[in-house]
Amino acid sequence: MSDRKIRLAIASDKSGYPLKCAIVEYLKTRDDMEVLDFGQNSPDEAQPYDGQAPKVARALQKGEADRGVLICGTGQGMAIVANKFKGVYAVVADTVFAAERGRVINNANVVTMGGWITAPFLGVQIVQSWLALEFTQTMEDRAEWLSGAFERVKLLEEENFQ
Repeated sequence: MSDRKIRLAIASDKSGYPLKCAIVEYLKTRDDMEVLDFGQNSPDEAQPYDGQAPKVARALQKGEADRGVLICGTGQGMAIVANKFKGVYAVVADTVFAAERGRVINNANVVTMGGWITAPFLGVQIVQSWLALEFTQTMEDRAEWLSGAFERVKLLEEENFQ
């Protein structure tokens, strides 16, 4: 990437709050990162996943963020909601490998995780590895095919997001 900081939007619901805190703490140690934290801001708040995911999705759509991290109990609800927004490509990642493949193969600009599933140390590793890769990186022999597939996904968006 360039010298410009990566603008990363992050949000969680109550179930994802402890994991979000660990990830934000890690991200703030990075000089190449600007963190846009949309909450949840305390363990006592009751922010629903369907209200939190749109905050990150809209930041991506407006160009205010480059990538996003969403955390709920399983990561699945956040992914479903985030993927309702044009230009948002969210994948659930409960392993480092899943996060890496989601970025390299699917050009995921959002990673979602489950606070009930993913330990904080693993969540940090997942985000770290996902941020380290770019679309088609390590898959150069398939880069043309992957790029074509991604373009077809964007065409499906044009057809179906009215």
